[in-house]
Amino acid sequence: MSMYKIEAGTAQHLGSRPQQNDRVALFTAPKAPGYVLAVLADGISGGATGSEQVLHTAKQLFDEYRASEVVSLPRLEELVREIAHDVHEILVMDPRTGASEPLSTMVLMVLTPERQAVWGVVGDSRLYRFDNKECLARSSDADYVAHLMEHDKLPEEAARKHRQAKLLTNALGNKNRAPFVSFGVQEDLKAGQAFLLCSDGLWSYFADVELATAVAKKSPREAAEILINKARERAQGKGDNCSMAIIKLVALPKEPVNYTVQKMRKAV
Repeated sequence: MSMYKIEAGTAQHLGSRPQQNDRVALFTAPKAPGYVLAVLADGISGGATGSEQVLHTAKQLFDEYRASEVVSLPRLEELVREIAHDVHEILVMDPRTGASEPLSTMVLMVLTPERQAVWGVVGDSRLYRFDNKECLARSSDADYVAHLMEHDKLPEEAARKHRQAKLLTNALGNKNRAPFVSFGVQEDLKAGQAFLLCSDGLWSYFADVELATAVAKKSPREAAEILINKARERAQGKGDNCSMAIIKLVALPKEPVNYTVQKMRKAV
């Protein structure tokens, strides 16, 4: 069972954009006590249609998820894959075309009561893993680039330029190709570790160590406020929508020792 408590929060800022197309939320599962789902989506085309659909579908399927006696990491990975697939299919069937074609990135992470985390990422929104002030790892385009080179037989240079070609854009709702989901798992979670899910309107303005330090030193609410203010400052009036979910694993308070003194009877 968990040897920590969870402190979590979400935050957003419009940046210099006319509307907020990011969506972020934290959900619990009514049929899976102790499970938590963090969701972040960035609507990169078609307004917030794509990101709204990510939240709607993620909540719907997580509400239906029923925990088994033993946590199954493959089942959780399949849940993440199912959410991505269903969102993609719904967006592809959307009647709008051209510049208004609804597209969205996606970061999903499930925490289990057995000190485990499973996540999936589509597109350029990111998931970071911290241990106190150290960044253990973060999601990147590396898996998708490798997929394009292996599956599509693209040369490395062309694969690395996938964001410049609509045909190769890795996003939910891209009518040209199915989304590629990068998966990750971490077991044996412990107090002092933390996760950050964020859109490119945040991470593009920070070094990994800056994000790790802010999250480690402050509460989720305080860290979010600091990071948003700094991102706005560094964007110099040209900032994108900025959104994040911060999940910290905090040590449980020690229970006070309660000594009871009792008289001992004399042996007869």
